Amino acid sequence: MRCASHAPQEVPSEIRRKYRGCRPGRDGFISPVCAQSVPPLTYEQPLPPNAIQRVQERLRAAGVYNGAVDGVWGPDSVAALQRYQVVHQLQATGQLNQATAAALGLDPAVLLAPQSTAAAAVPPPETLRPSSVRALQSRLRALGFYNGAVDGVWGSGTQRAIERFQQSRGLQPNGQLNPPTVNALGLGEGLVYR
Repeated sequence: MRCASHAPQEVPSEIRRKYRGCRPGRDGFISPVCAQSVPPLTYEQPLPPNAIQRVQERLRAAGVYNGAVDGVWGPDSVAALQRYQVVHQLQATGQLNQATAAALGLDPAVLLAPQSTAAAAVPPPETLRPSSVRALQSRLRALGFYNGAVDGVWGSGTQRAIERFQQSRGLQPNGQLNPPTVNALGLGEGLVYR
């Protein structure tokens, strides 16, 4: 026999939406594990600098990007992609997905194709000219990875800033100025060694 005060009641719609897929147990309560709102698991595959440049070029041609076409995916690129997604009635995530790539006329398979990277010997950073170290430090500072003095002296602060930059761009965080790192920094052939 059931008491009238314990009769089943209609669950408000906002609670149904929040706990969609969760079913009450025998006791009538939703388990704490199910009640926790857990975001879906996602994976973001970093794009190589040349692919980022292609995306930046398309965004610039669409009139939503005014930044440098440098192969570095920073806040300006994210904001431009969001603007593009809004204008084209796509989900505005600021992340390049299949639908956005298609709208930009880009093939994700081509963007993700492995780059030909010849194993070039990387000169030690201590052999960089001071003017090149200053250019590197300035670029890392502008990107928010370096807060030391822009003095042209290679030190542990510069080394750690490069490692943080590499990690943020999906590059091997080894602190070396290898071609992918130099390209991702947008320095190209701008570094001069002694």
